[in-house]
Amino acid sequence: MTNKKTTHTTAVGRRKTAIANVRIYPADKNSVQVNGKSAKEYFKTDERAKIAEEALTIAESAQNYTIVAHVEGGGVAAQAEALRHAISRAITKVEPKTRAVLKTAGLMRRDPRAKERKKPGLVKARKAKQWSKR
Repeated sequence: MTNKKTTHTTAVGRRKTAIANVRIYPADKNSVQVNGKSAKEYFKTDERAKIAEEALTIAESAQNYTIVAHVEGGGVAAQAEALRHAISRAITKVEPKTRAVLKTAGLMRRDPRAKERKKPGLVKARKAKQWSKR
């Protein structure tokens, strides 16, 4: 029995409270698997699947990859963007030349926007009750 070692590269992507852990393997054609399902099956809409796979299309690398991802936390949109961030980080580990292209597209930067916490005395983070003089 021979143990065939498959080399993979790992990366983590984040967006709001969503975290995506990615393993990237060299393959014959590009395929993305998210939590045991294909990306189109997991995200349900083509728009979110395109967002998740955007790094693969922008990088235009000579090599194709099989991507196995585990995504948790946040909403579906944040998970798609976290997956895009993780894939772009993994691709730059394998092919450092693609970093410039992905960076100019804005995929290498983690989106720092998150929900602001509620403040005491307010209804929400900034919303206050209407003030009346009398």
